[in-house]
Amino acid sequence: MTDKRTLAIAGASLLVGLIVLGLKFLAWYVTGSVALYSDALESIVNVVTAIVALIAVRLAQRPADAALQYGYHKAEYFSAVVVGVMIIVAAILILREAYFGFTAPQLPQAPAQGLAISGVATIINLSWAQVLLRYGRKARSPAIEADGKHLMVDVVSTGGVLLGLGFVLLTGWAIIDPILAALVAINILWSGWGVIRDSVGGLMDVAVLPETQKTIREVIAGNAEGAIEAHDIRTRQAGKMTFIDFHLVVPGSMSVDDAHQICDGIEAKLRQTVPNAQITIHVEPEQKAKHSGIVVL
Repeated sequence: MTDKRTLAIAGASLLVGLIVLGLKFLAWYVTGSVALYSDALESIVNVVTAIVALIAVRLAQRPADAALQYGYHKAEYFSAVVVGVMIIVAAILILREAYFGFTAPQLPQAPAQGLAISGVATIINLSWAQVLLRYGRKARSPAIEADGKHLMVDVVSTGGVLLGLGFVLLTGWAIIDPILAALVAINILWSGWGVIRDSVGGLMDVAVLPETQKTIREVIAGNAEGAIEAHDIRTRQAGKMTFIDFHLVVPGSMSVDDAHQICDGIEAKLRQTVPNAQITIHVEPEQKAKHSGIVVL
C-alpha cells in the first residue's frame, strides 16, 4: 500500500506541476515581465522534476533480481541528482533573460492580473509542497522529498517576485524586473546545489542519523542475551531501506542453533524498530572478541 501511495503521490505531483506551469506562463503572457518569465521557466523544471521522480519511484519499487541483488532503492538518489542539474540549467536560462532585461528594461503590462494569476499558482505550489515534504520524510523517499524541497524554493522565489513586481507597479521602476529575475536565478542555484549534495550522500552510502544509530545499538544490546559482544556495527541508507551489519561474538561452545536463535531475536526486534531494515550478522567465536563495541555480558 505504501508503494502504491508513493507512486500515486509522484503522479499527482506531475499533474500539479502542469497546472502551475500553465498558470505561470499565462501570468507572463499577460504582463511580459522578465521576472514572471523566469518564474515560469522554473516551473518547467518542476514538471521535469515530477516526471523524473515518477520514473525513479516506480523503478525503486522493483524487487531485487540477478543483476541488482540488493534492489533498486538507489534509483531515487539518481533522480534527485538529475533534479539538481535541471535546477541549475533553469537558473542559467533565467540569468540570460535577466541580462536582456537589464539591457532593455520595460514595465510589465497588466501587472495586477499577472500578480493575481501567479498568486493562485503559488498557493497551489505551497499546499502541494507541504504534502510532498511530509510524505517524503514519512516514506523515506528521496525523490519525493527533493521534489517538495524544490517546490518550496519555487514558492519563496515566486513570493519575492510578486512583492518586487508590486513595488514596480507602485514606483514605475522597470529595472527592478530583471533584478528580481537575477535574484530568482541565484536562489535556484543554491537550491540545486543542496539537492545534489544530499543525493550524493545517499549514493556514497551515508550512515543513518546519529539518533537512529543510537537506537540500533540499544536494540542489539537489549536483545543479545547469551552472546558476549557485538562489534564493527555499520549502517547505510539507500532510499527507504536501511542496511545494518555487525559481528556478534558468542561462546565457542554454543551450538549453531542457539547462535541462530539469538540472531533471529535481534533481527526481529531491529525490524520492528527500524522500518525496511536489511540486516546481516556475522557470528564469531569468543576468541574473536575485541572487547569494544557493545559488550553484552
